[in-house]
Amino acid sequence: MQNPYENKTIWFLTGSQDLYGEETLVQVEQQSRKVAEQLDAAEEIPAAITWKPILKDRGAIHEAALAANADPDCLGVVVWMHTFSPAKMWIRGLSALDKPLLHLHTQADAALPWDTIDMDFMNLNQAAHGDREFAYMATRMGVARKTVVGHATDPRVRSKVSTWVRAAAGWHTLRTLKLCRFGDNMRNVAVTEGDKTEAEIALGSSVNTWAVNDLVEVVEQTTDAEVAPLLKEYEELYELAPELTEGGERRESLVYAARQEHAMRSFLESGGFGAFTTNFEDLGGLRQLPGIAVQRLMAEGYGFGPEGDWKTALLVRAAKVMGCGLAGGASLMEDYTYEMTPGEEKILGAHMLEVCPSLTTAKPRVEIHPLGIGDREDPVRMVFTADPGEGVVVAMADLRERFRLTANTVELVRPDADLPNLPVARAVWEPKPDFATSAECWLTAGSAHHTVLTTALGAEAFEDLAEIAGVELALIDEGTTTRGFAQELKLNAAYHRLAQGL
Repeated sequence: MQNPYENKTIWFLTGSQDLYGEETLVQVEQQSRKVAEQLDAAEEIPAAITWKPILKDRGAIHEAALAANADPDCLGVVVWMHTFSPAKMWIRGLSALDKPLLHLHTQADAALPWDTIDMDFMNLNQAAHGDREFAYMATRMGVARKTVVGHATDPRVRSKVSTWVRAAAGWHTLRTLKLCRFGDNMRNVAVTEGDKTEAEIALGSSVNTWAVNDLVEVVEQTTDAEVAPLLKEYEELYELAPELTEGGERRESLVYAARQEHAMRSFLESGGFGAFTTNFEDLGGLRQLPGIAVQRLMAEGYGFGPEGDWKTALLVRAAKVMGCGLAGGASLMEDYTYEMTPGEEKILGAHMLEVCPSLTTAKPRVEIHPLGIGDREDPVRMVFTADPGEGVVVAMADLRERFRLTANTVELVRPDADLPNLPVARAVWEPKPDFATSAECWLTAGSAHHTVLTTALGAEAFEDLAEIAGVELALIDEGTTTRGFAQELKLNAAYHRLAQGL
């Protein structure tokens, strides 16, 4: 996918005041630049860290907040109180700021020069109480933020800053995202329904519907010359089933799948869409339910949800952006069936056709098989098994007055045996803390069966995203108990309802 961090930046804002005199402020600026440069040099932080002039009064702070808001390339701001910066000066700025905020509690040097410390040094290096003053005001005002403590050269600090930057990019994506629903959602299904207007209010994402036959027109206009390069890519990148190779008896089905891919990409690009949905119950004049087309578009970074599930499509797109450049991938996923042998419990996840090949480093096989639903021709799809390793499964549910994210940390594993008769891509995982606790908590939270599975991101990225967005996150991990989780959901419900006001 195109690098979503190219030309994007994080502003580095440093608080001080005029009390200390020009000589001290020169040192503040020098040391502030150094800290910003140390963060900017960190390879794991995907966006540039841009230093901004020292902020010494309420007018300058307010102007900096407004300028950050107005800069479309600014993903968020990092703030650090190098010296004591009286926090009443920050009220207007914090009230105006509309970008994600990270409070970095640090200092210029990691080690203290114990033998030479004097009051000049103490007056210069006051973050220990300057940041406490700032944090008090941010807390009193209810300002959402991430707090990171430690020196800018500390790998742990850089990792946390990097994760937050990725979450800020995910938030930027959601706030500017346009999603195309090809048709409506599956009939009578509850979890794929939702309040699209509230989604645009709460998340900024525009979710609208286009007729499937609008896409069909583009498919029918696609030429052989436009399809030929895609067929060549298929042959180079994947193992084709014999009947789909050139001259094979079912080659035309692969040609039509390539027409779908070209048409869908053209439709999405022309409309400026970053995510989309399809629905096997609403295919219009399409001859196949799109399979390989959806898989390859997801691999390029598009968000996708099946059966009209736009909430999952939003999450897939956000996960793609947040994980860009990291090892692993992200995909639509669905909890399908269980291995329930005591001591060997696992979840087998899959979908009808549409699992993203970013989850595997193996060469996928392109196959064609009947699909028992949809009343169309047999669709073409990639078949593979996701690589083993750590992952997170995340779902979004519409709870009428708010959205809830539920996340479960998992360990992807190999299947217990080969799956020669399963004609779809799949993933197998062991959920944390264990199968029974995970499933009970997931059901208690009312979480969806469609999810995004990411092997590129950890749970912290979604914790940061939820904090930035003001959205509830219910996390199931190795420390979760069913009793504690149920209590947490009750507290979350009370908090989020109160936070909305009357």
